[in-house]
Amino acid sequence: MIIEGKNAVKEALRSGVTISELKVQKGIHDNENLVGLAKEKGVKFAFYDKAKLDKLSDSKRHQGFIAIASEFKYSTIEDIIQLAKQKNENLFLLILDGLEDPHNVGSILRVADCSGVHGVVVAKHRACAITDTVVKISSGASNYVKVVMVTNINDTIRELKDNFVTILCAEADGDNMYSTNMTGDIAVVIGSEGKGVKPLTRKLCDKAISIPMKGNVNSLNASVATGVIAFEVLRQRNN
Repeated sequence: MIIEGKNAVKEALRSGVTISELKVQKGIHDNENLVGLAKEKGVKFAFYDKAKLDKLSDSKRHQGFIAIASEFKYSTIEDIIQLAKQKNENLFLLILDGLEDPHNVGSILRVADCSGVHGVVVAKHRACAITDTVVKISSGASNYVKVVMVTNINDTIRELKDNFVTILCAEADGDNMYSTNMTGDIAVVIGSEGKGVKPLTRKLCDKAISIPMKGNVNSLNASVATGVIAFEVLRQRNN
């Protein structure tokens, strides 16, 4: 996996991701002292011409730093449940139902890290996995948020319900989220960019919730909507 950009590389180094080499652009101003951090962590580094890094970079916005890391390591549902127990907190999961845009998924991982989400569930098929682009957009959050990849979202929801987890889904015609108690063990399903939550998945959910809106468009980007919901959960749990 290629991790590019100052923030993403810094967080990868700090979090202990296995990095085989840090590639640094010759003559770049290392204001974050990433080379020093690589030395401290025992990570091999070398200097290359900008053209070499440009060739490796998908986004061409590597900012002079590219880390060659091991493939993303997925967690399990049990890992996430245990994390919540260790923190003595009620479970808070996000379930991404067919999101395909890596920018949305990366942004959601940033939201998850900032708002106390214990883990994120993604689908194995017809959905975005944790790619190099997702890692970059997450600005390092992918190194801290546990992500589970499952074959069947609905089977995962059934398993969670068997363990007394309340399943909510974000839908435009749902109940006002500010009137919904989200302090217990919950999982929030976020639908795909174009189609929303799949009909069968919605039927399995205990309740649909919505974000009250004013204005003419009355719709939000998936990652923005996730942020609004996640921080309402955090607000309720801190009161």
